[in-house]
Amino acid sequence: MKKIVNFFKLKEHNTSVKVEIYAGIATFLAMAYILVVNPNNLLIDGNIDPRWSSVFVATAIGSFIGTLLMALIANKPFGASSTMGVNAMIGTVIGGSLGFSFSYGNGMLIILCSGIVFFLLSVIPVGKKGCKVSLREALFDGMPKCIINAVPVGIGLFITFIGLKNSGIIISNKYTLLQLLDFGSSENFMLGGPAWGAIVTLFGLVVIAVLTHYKVKGSVIIGILSSTLLAIPTKVANLDILLGKVDKISWKFWENISSYFSNDGVFLSVFKEGFNLPEGSLFTFIILVMTFIMLDLFDTIGTIVGCATNAGLNDENGKPEDYNKIMYADSATTVMSAIVGTSTVSTFVESGAGIAEGGKTGLTGLTIAILFLLSIFFLPLFAFIPIEAASSALIYVGVLMIKNIKTIDFDNVIESVPAFLTIIVMPLAYSITDGIGIGVITYFFINLFIYFIDLVKGNKKKFPLSIVTTCITILFLIYFLVPTIV
Repeated sequence: MKKIVNFFKLKEHNTSVKVEIYAGIATFLAMAYILVVNPNNLLIDGNIDPRWSSVFVATAIGSFIGTLLMALIANKPFGASSTMGVNAMIGTVIGGSLGFSFSYGNGMLIILCSGIVFFLLSVIPVGKKGCKVSLREALFDGMPKCIINAVPVGIGLFITFIGLKNSGIIISNKYTLLQLLDFGSSENFMLGGPAWGAIVTLFGLVVIAVLTHYKVKGSVIIGILSSTLLAIPTKVANLDILLGKVDKISWKFWENISSYFSNDGVFLSVFKEGFNLPEGSLFTFIILVMTFIMLDLFDTIGTIVGCATNAGLNDENGKPEDYNKIMYADSATTVMSAIVGTSTVSTFVESGAGIAEGGKTGLTGLTIAILFLLSIFFLPLFAFIPIEAASSALIYVGVLMIKNIKTIDFDNVIESVPAFLTIIVMPLAYSITDGIGIGVITYFFINLFIYFIDLVKGNKKKFPLSIVTTCITILFLIYFLVPTIV
């Protein structure tokens, strides 16, 4: 036990083994949905695809390795798994919507190539001798301070929106895009109906809030488990999953593992079929690789900044502590994810659930990693926890992260407008990258126009935009304006 305390520096972070393990369990429970959702997003035929169990195993292994690397290399409480959004995009690519019949292996090759570039960005040094940093760190350092301050707030709203959407509290509307669930409809209150799913989430949130008020340790875990219990009689949770009666979700874990390593499985599919690209698809392939590099780069920066800020793990400049180590672990994970046969594995915003429980070190991550490994053998148990129960934790994390809005100077329009757009676009566009991109571009042009107007008025001053900020703006303009297929 002493070796664990010393290795993860628990005393230096003013935490304990018990707190870190609780935090790891909380994050895993908030992330467990990915084990079932990822195969459905990656495979065009979802549950009926014979590779479903193989992709499930790949998701569990990828999450285990990625989280373990983050825990051991960077000593951070961040969980990693197949990123939502990216998996859906890869599923679309494999589904042939881009005009080419990309195979599963082709999709993994896209992830592998973007991961290799991503890794190089984390190890290539730039700068003058004696103060060299990685290219990725230079990009972070060159981002406008107001955007960095806005990221945790935007992620807070984003993760809250995910929770509200997954729980069914907020639903789509063809006229207004979104609306509150109709609680006045008796049809919605049928057992297993959407109203009960929303109630399960709100119940869990209330439990978390009340227990947190009384400083009860494990409040997030108790909230998730309490709402799961409520989900049973209301039919929001499916007991057939726990009993192994649902197709593809069974206790026959050896069959899942053998399927994963079989010739038809996804393990090493990138090498088995990935390099056999459809004729005429090379340019599209290159554009897709560039797109995923941008997604991975800025999604990761945003998520890590948000989680580290919430955990109090930033330095005096607002940069996450051990930033380079975090980047090494994350970029190596991206390369690895393609090899094991799943979409980009990266840091999850749901890590905030464990941070809310007090997680501050890699011991939290180690706990998450072990639970992901165990999930291969206990899939029905973890799949049984309804996404509505996990959503209560996500909404609570958003409550904690919104407090960072006080770091933004709303009296300075040059900073407040880009910061506000960064915050609001993240949840509305359902993308951390898009939020950062719109914020950076707006910041660039506001400063550029003000600079030239002042020059015309005879007010000479130093050019306000750094080379790095200019380069990031150009990258985002390419990202937004260049179509996937030209």
